[in-house]
Amino acid sequence: MKKIYLSVLFIVTVSVVRAQQILICNNAKVSFFSSTVMEDIEGKSAVGGSVIDTKSGNIIFKVKNTSFQFKKKLMQEHFNENYMESEKFPSSEFKGKIKTPIDFQKDGNYKVEIEGILNIHGVNKAYKSIADLTVNKGILVAKAAFKVKIADHGIEIPTLVFKNIAEYVEVSVQASYIAKK
Repeated sequence: MKKIYLSVLFIVTVSVVRAQQILICNNAKVSFFSSTVMEDIEGKSAVGGSVIDTKSGNIIFKVKNTSFQFKKKLMQEHFNENYMESEKFPSSEFKGKIKTPIDFQKDGNYKVEIEGILNIHGVNKAYKSIADLTVNKGILVAKAAFKVKIADHGIEIPTLVFKNIAEYVEVSVQASYIAKK
């Protein structure tokens, strides 16, 4: 009987530890901003999804391109039809790794290096960025910002509107993670 009890306790303990090493976020905020003399363009989404494996540091982040909202409806239409070609490339994705080791069980603020592959418009490109992580009572909040060169991802800007769209866009991400149950 004692062996059965210890076996069950071991299985439950391993299951709890394993569950705590996977963190998920289903409502990540992703935005991008492009500023030129002619016009500022900003798109925002609040439905990005992400998973972090705290043991390995692996991170996956994905957002549907059609989820971005703009102040002007015409901007949203041009973004999806002309630039992102959202029917052909429905989502953008980052697969990478948190390079700076941290204790996800310990409350605190951490600056970490993240590197990985960003896929936008069907084109993969390596990126490195610094992220701010805050661990507080089992919740992880991550914030990061980085610049993306539009041409690096095969997004063509027609010469007619070239002055309206910056060569680089500032991408910002904010996500709150909880342990997978």
